[in-house]
Amino acid sequence: MRTPFAATAAVVLLATAAQADPLEGTWQTEPDDGAYAHVEIAPCGANFCGTIERTFKDGAEYTSPNQGKTLVIDMAPKGDGNYQGKVWRPSNDKIYLGKISLTGDSMRLSGCVAGGLICSKQTWARLK
Repeated sequence: MRTPFAATAAVVLLATAAQADPLEGTWQTEPDDGAYAHVEIAPCGANFCGTIERTFKDGAEYTSPNQGKTLVIDMAPKGDGNYQGKVWRPSNDKIYLGKISLTGDSMRLSGCVAGGLICSKQTWARLK
């Protein structure tokens, strides 16, 4: 026989599991070498990855060889809207230590070298 507490606890656990992480969704990158992208961030295992869905150059959509590639790699939640993982920069085909700081519909993404001493940053905007 189930107790009311057990039934309530089960409902709360299911509801919590169904909630999406605030990082999930479609984000627009800042222009890099004149091009920008729409990146879909979704769970990948216990963390989050971002795949290039659409690409634009000079405001016009075009088919880039980077579409479908993973740009945000294995970002692990660290609490308070912060994430750590890796980022790939298509313009130089390098992977960097990555950090995300999320505030509402704005994401500050940085790719760093030298243990985080030298970083390049972008601010992405949520599309949906």
